[in-house]
Amino acid sequence: METRLNFYKASPDAIKAMLALEASVSKLGLAPLLLDLVKLRASQINGCAFCVDMHSTDARKRGETERRLYGVAAWRESPFFTPRERAALAWTEALTRVADTHAPDADHEALCAEFNERERVDLTLAIGAINIWNRFAVGFRAMPAA
Repeated sequence: METRLNFYKASPDAIKAMLALEASVSKLGLAPLLLDLVKLRASQINGCAFCVDMHSTDARKRGETERRLYGVAAWRESPFFTPRERAALAWTEALTRVADTHAPDADHEALCAEFNERERVDLTLAIGAINIWNRFAVGFRAMPAA
């Protein structure tokens, strides 16, 4: 597969806005490893090789285990995740596939059990941000370094 364009060079202002959003998300107080799991799961769903590579690498650097990283794709059947992580992963899937899921009440209830109101909003923003990044990377065929 060949890269379609370098979106960083094509519209520096758009990417500057995305980088500002990403910097804001990182300062909202959600645990960095939780955000890595969310970003990894959304990127898996969206088929974004660039972002799967980036976020699994980031998670490893923060001390995440290989076993849990492999388990993200099958987190519902895996014993490796806390209730809080499960709620975040379910919400990630619900919002990433929102046209199909319509953000089910059961996923929202699980979210409410583990996250306060502010955290729910912050997590939703983080999920939205990674989905935008995935659309840039998949749409313009960004490739991970070989």
